Amino acid sequence: MSSPARKGPLARFTVLDLTRARSGPTCARQLADWGADVIKIEEPGDADGDGGPFDKRHGADFQNLQRNRRSITLNLKEADGVAVFKRLAQKADVIVENYRPGVKHRLGIDYESMRKINPRIVYASISGFGQEGPYANRPGLDQVVQGMSGLMSITGLPGQGPVRAGIAIGDSSAGLYCTIGILMALLERDQSGEGQWVQTSLLQALVAMLDFQAARWLVSHEIAEQAGNNHPTAIPTGVFKTADGHITIAASGNLFERLCKVIDTPDLFTHPDYRDFKLRSKNRDALNAEIAKKLIQRTSAEWIDAFNKAGVPCGPIYKINEMFDDPQVKAIGMAQPVKHYALGDIKLVAQGVKLTRTPSEIRTAAPDRGAQSEEILSEFGYSDKEIASMRERGIM
Repeated sequence: MSSPARKGPLARFTVLDLTRARSGPTCARQLADWGADVIKIEEPGDADGDGGPFDKRHGADFQNLQRNRRSITLNLKEADGVAVFKRLAQKADVIVENYRPGVKHRLGIDYESMRKINPRIVYASISGFGQEGPYANRPGLDQVVQGMSGLMSITGLPGQGPVRAGIAIGDSSAGLYCTIGILMALLERDQSGEGQWVQTSLLQALVAMLDFQAARWLVSHEIAEQAGNNHPTAIPTGVFKTADGHITIAASGNLFERLCKVIDTPDLFTHPDYRDFKLRSKNRDALNAEIAKKLIQRTSAEWIDAFNKAGVPCGPIYKINEMFDDPQVKAIGMAQPVKHYALGDIKLVAQGVKLTRTPSEIRTAAPDRGAQSEEILSEFGYSDKEIASMRERGIM
């Protein structure tokens, strides 16, 4: 089922994409960017979301999230539509869905049903809270899970109250973890010859992403609290005002002595209140105030140059447009061009990892709804007459 136009390490795999919103499409995008033939299954009709700025098909979010797919319309509420889907699934390698857990069973396209017609299928499910358990059938949106995972309790300034992350980190994390699971299942299939059911949820992914903050409770029974721009355990690490803006500095451990030399206050390193990690943690606010007195005297660029020469990690605090103008961001190619028939030449966000021999690629912009329906159905053996009949009957 691979196409000559597609390259990459996943070019031999066909993926049926039943996803919507963000977590599922994030997973499907990963597979598509690395060459998989991702067939986006969409409901017939003209509507795209609720018409808001983030639901427009030609808008930035849709184009970035839904690139590199082909789109087919298919009415899975009709038995004939399900029959078509099952025919596609017989030859597919992966199915990705992020319905609420009961929906796929109601439609008759759950893992057990698909496994009967294709034992090699890798079936991947993303939900809000998991496929079982007391919250399984609750609607799970990113912000809800940010709160339940504990993330909002450790984000923001001390005493500010809970704060959400500035990105849909639950959706994105679940999509990435799901991709990892799919790749593991495909690797294992090479040995066993069998597929399996890959499951993750926004809650599972975000709890895993808490990492050391969660481990602080599990191992030491420490409850992490808001630390604002300070690192919760590595001190001094934070945001400091300069003569013309702000910079961020990370100078914990043996880097602290280097920082003291750069800001010409070597006595800070030997000061009885700051001479070891525990004291710097206890007296963090006072230490930050001492550092701030020095940093306000010079510009951000001057400090960044001085700290980097001394090997002290630091950097500017950019707005998004400033970030894309940075020469290092340009050097690593984080804005990738693609041509859209209506929008012209646009740029989308590149992958966060590079492979030297088989790199990811942004081949095509996001498709219009059902743009490749006839092409895809023909590839799976449907005649022109059968396709026309399905369109007349509202199956596609």
